[in-house]
Amino acid sequence: MFASIATRYDRTNTILSAGIHHLWRRKAVRWSGAKAGDRILDCATGTGDLAIAFRKVVGAEGHVVGTDFVPEMIKLAREKSRDVYFEVADVTELPYDDATFDIASISFGIRNVADPRKGIAEMARVVKPGGRVMVLEFGQPRARAFGRFYDVYTRHLLPRLGGAVTGDRAAYEYLQKSAGRFPCGEEFVELMRESAEFAAIEFVGLTFGVAYLYKAVRP
Repeated sequence: MFASIATRYDRTNTILSAGIHHLWRRKAVRWSGAKAGDRILDCATGTGDLAIAFRKVVGAEGHVVGTDFVPEMIKLAREKSRDVYFEVADVTELPYDDATFDIASISFGIRNVADPRKGIAEMARVVKPGGRVMVLEFGQPRARAFGRFYDVYTRHLLPRLGGAVTGDRAAYEYLQKSAGRFPCGEEFVELMRESAEFAAIEFVGLTFGVAYLYKAVRP
């Protein structure tokens, strides 16, 4: 599914979110505490937007790796940046040693992993003590009025718009269904605690709860 929409992925995301997804990713980078010289792993990187945002912060002395299990996405990511090392890899079986990175991140990808707990456990494994696991994912708005509007948008308008731009309406019907049933807020924090040992986990809702950002610190 992701391979079929890869070439239209960026454009569609910008249209469907009115560009807000870029602001969410910038927030993720800021909240992660990334700094010059850090080593970053971005999983399910897609076309590399979050990895590239991290690269701007860590600078030439830092190192950023972006992975995705869809070769078509990695090909596009490599075309966007030569300063990030992109390779095909599965977040549930990361090919890196323990305690390799300062930060491991995943944006809008953990709900697509067959075993999210295993994916989080792997991200935690490759992060150094005191390092952070950052997760950016869709949620369900809590405010009743906005929630009704958002429900109508995701159920009816989003699949039509996504299908019109990419030619694959089913992919965006899947997006609505997967985001609507995936745990968010405290429920996702509990999932993270079940997956790996963390010293602390914080989260914040973004844009009325359309998305949630989580930061888990390794002991």
